[in-house]
Amino acid sequence: MQWEGISEFVYVAENESFTQASKKMAISTAQVSRQISALEKRLNIKLFYRTTRKVSLTEEGRVFYQHCRSVLDGLAEAERAITNLQSKPQGKIKLSAPVTYGEQQILPLLNDFMLQYRDVEITAYLSNQQVDLVEESYDLAIRLGKLSDSSMMAKKLSKRTNYVCASPKYLQQFGIPHTLSELTKHNCLLGTIDYWRFNESGKERNLRVNGRLRYNSGPGLVDAALKGLGIVQLPDYYVENYLQTGELISFLDNFRVADEGVWAVYPQNRHLSPKIRLLVDFLAKALV
Repeated sequence: MQWEGISEFVYVAENESFTQASKKMAISTAQVSRQISALEKRLNIKLFYRTTRKVSLTEEGRVFYQHCRSVLDGLAEAERAITNLQSKPQGKIKLSAPVTYGEQQILPLLNDFMLQYRDVEITAYLSNQQVDLVEESYDLAIRLGKLSDSSMMAKKLSKRTNYVCASPKYLQQFGIPHTLSELTKHNCLLGTIDYWRFNESGKERNLRVNGRLRYNSGPGLVDAALKGLGIVQLPDYYVENYLQTGELISFLDNFRVADEGVWAVYPQNRHLSPKIRLLVDFLAKALV
């Protein structure tokens, strides 16, 4: 009795429509509506706001949805375990990743993963803003650097190295800085913050730098550095290829901060299903 209406509730919540839910469940809209009404009566709470245009979850409905989604996911995974389907993962995966790192590193690997596992559906949202994994129903997020949210579980996938570099043309004209204080004499290409991070005498130091260019775009900063406009500090995935070809030259390496982690992060209270675990392991192996 206590399970009645749960599936209908989750389908309506995810589709924001009684009609769409009924189509996907292959039952009548009236039946879906009856089950939801009975569920609300049993729980003595209102789960949805209903208008002629939209169906949306109430605050209580969002809380209930998170638990119901986890329960249904657990049941689905249990069924797959019984039918020996862990070796052939299927279903939806929703993840978030930073924009440039996601474009250059994660999305190509997701494509490889999907070629290998044909029954998996992936939605990836690229943003440099941290998403709320629980509130927005993400299975996992790829995050870079220090982790601040202790409520999340994390697995280290790889590491990133920060470089200070410039083009040979710029360095021939203005010289190579050998100390941090010399950076004040140079045009530093700025991103979204006006300081760079260094390790000085074993301690991390945030050094304020100046320049006549500021972009909130890593590729834009790389292009400026390649064209000799100044010095840039960026992670390896922006500049590594140019360092190898000699188009950019790294310096101040003895002041470089320690390598930072690349992490797969997921909610602490969410069961890590076989398909998610398989993807995390796949990424960790590929990003070494």
